[in-house]
Amino acid sequence: MHAIMHALAITASMTWVITWALILGFTLAAIVQAVVPKSVIVRLLGDDRPRTLAVATAFGAASSSCSYAAVALARSLFRKGAGFTAAIAFEIASTNLVIELGVILALLMGWQFTAAEFTGGPIMIVIVAVLFRLFLTSRLLGEARTQADRGIAGSMEGHAAMDMSVGGSGSITRRLLSRDGFTGVSHVFVMEWAAILRDLVIGLLVAGAIAAWVPDSFWQGFFFAGHPLAAKLWGPLIGPVVAIISFVCSIGNVPLAVVLWKGGISFGGVIAFIFADLIIAPILNIYRKYYGARMAAFLLGTLFAAMAAAGYVIELVFGGLGLVPDRSAAHIPDQGVSLNYTTWLNIVFLLLAAVLVVRFVRTGGIPMLRMMNGAPDDDHAGHGEHAGHDHRAHHQAT
Repeated sequence: MHAIMHALAITASMTWVITWALILGFTLAAIVQAVVPKSVIVRLLGDDRPRTLAVATAFGAASSSCSYAAVALARSLFRKGAGFTAAIAFEIASTNLVIELGVILALLMGWQFTAAEFTGGPIMIVIVAVLFRLFLTSRLLGEARTQADRGIAGSMEGHAAMDMSVGGSGSITRRLLSRDGFTGVSHVFVMEWAAILRDLVIGLLVAGAIAAWVPDSFWQGFFFAGHPLAAKLWGPLIGPVVAIISFVCSIGNVPLAVVLWKGGISFGGVIAFIFADLIIAPILNIYRKYYGARMAAFLLGTLFAAMAAAGYVIELVFGGLGLVPDRSAAHIPDQGVSLNYTTWLNIVFLLLAAVLVVRFVRTGGIPMLRMMNGAPDDDHAGHGEHAGHDHRAHHQAT
């Protein structure tokens, strides 16, 4: 019982430290999604040119941080005409370059990890684009498109199909400050939380259990912590493997990354581990459903190679610049709640979250939650859009 309580105490402490950052990140993402229709994104991602990939990366960074929703949305974009490489770039950015991830990394691990994540993400996208250009054949792409058009469900299909952006004329600021804008932001905010909550809870519980029950000596041996060169070579290769078998994705893998870093994995290995939320076992199975077994294997190989390569680049660059933080300074939050700046920030942002949740409930949001795992977008296409119009109409009526 003492061991269980220790693990839960670590989980609770981690949760308390990152709560305000999550609310802030999801609020900012909701604001962006409330004013940028998905149809605009599709129109701008029609090819695989460098400029298009840059646009895909920017839109992804402002989008969902849920791995399952990001993968479903990438398939939806591909089916509607986006280039495959651009869709995958969007997918990578929407889980690895989002604001809330950067803030949480800074809080739990230090600003160096935030800088490394936001440096390594674009590097990974460039490597993926090069690998796709070299090895993705037209035949394999054609097979993937045929499979994608079958519309086999994966996860978070209904969420990916929904477009909760605010229509109408006027400036972005005017639309956001309108009653419809408030409603749209509240709907996106709550839906993003609903999409990520399962993975976040699992990640925090797994991290708390491992931190409490697995001794550092095990990780130090596993990551060759006593052999600096071997650790740097091994880390970016083993990091994604640990991610694949941990089943923890999205922001939920950051608490586990803290445990691995404290245990001895290399700096580049941590970054490769965080990137690998897009090749965990359940998502590989979704790739198989979406694009076929051959494309799933291709994505596993190319994404793994890009994650490991980005990890090596980060290790080399940040190590050369002296930006790798001292591992001895790493600590796993286990102090519980105390009256400090974190507490005040949590109070402020929890009040903001409460306002948005109340707005969500009062404007017909509950039925949308039931559609999150609905049919793929073509079978359900106007459903998300219709829901958006419905909540606007309902609000105007009230």
